[in-house]
Amino acid sequence: MGRHIIEMLGKSKVTIENGKVVDITDPVVKYCPIFKKHHNIDEINRNAVRENCEFRIKKFGMCSESRSVRMRNFLSFGVSEMLSSALQMHVINAAVIVADGCGTAVIEDPEIVQGMGGRISGIIETSPLANVINEIGPDRVLDIENATIDQFEGVKKAFSMSYNAVAVTITSVKDAERIRECFGKDVIIIAVHTTGVSIEEAEQMFEFCDIITSCASKCIRDLAKERAMLQVGTKVPVYASSSNGVKLIKTKLDELGKRPDSVLEDSPRPLV
Repeated sequence: MGRHIIEMLGKSKVTIENGKVVDITDPVVKYCPIFKKHHNIDEINRNAVRENCEFRIKKFGMCSESRSVRMRNFLSFGVSEMLSSALQMHVINAAVIVADGCGTAVIEDPEIVQGMGGRISGIIETSPLANVINEIGPDRVLDIENATIDQFEGVKKAFSMSYNAVAVTITSVKDAERIRECFGKDVIIIAVHTTGVSIEEAEQMFEFCDIITSCASKCIRDLAKERAMLQVGTKVPVYASSSNGVKLIKTKLDELGKRPDSVLEDSPRPLV
């Protein structure tokens, strides 16, 4: 089942080898209202991270050959939920995402986008899992031998497959800039896993990206007061920073019969 390194609950770095948690770093964030609501976690510490990681491995086979690939929506305004809705409503026809067991992949099935993207956050390194690759489709995976993570090459692959309305998730400002310079406005760029970004990185995300998740980023939240065109979510908000971003988020709002938000409530602590 190989080696997988992810950043998850509280931005703790977790190493999983052959389906077992072998290393956990101290979390940076100590409280998250999303995990309080859904898992009743009052304090994020290494024990909480281990329990939650082992729960995910047991529940849906994260980072293992028993990985469940499909899933229905979980959060109202998670990125995978918005991408799934955008695919269903034909706002986009492909999403370039990163997931455990496949690395970068080009997905058009909304339930696979939700299943692979909705249960895991920052993936640093992953190994190929045959069941994941087979269900997604080997032709949709960037590198079936190594499960390489490369979002620029993933977007390039999507266009080579004749998709013409593509969304991509990124964690690197350099990736966002490179994708925007090469593919222009034909790609909706979504910044995820933003906890800990610098003010310079936050500014560049608002310049190059269409949608930005706040996570536990103080810089993103502060800059959003001036730069965001639309906000959804009051605890861990998601911001639109372009007209394309607004269009994608409004697709989800219309589906749910909701309006944009303008306030912030219970936030992660500390913001970093």
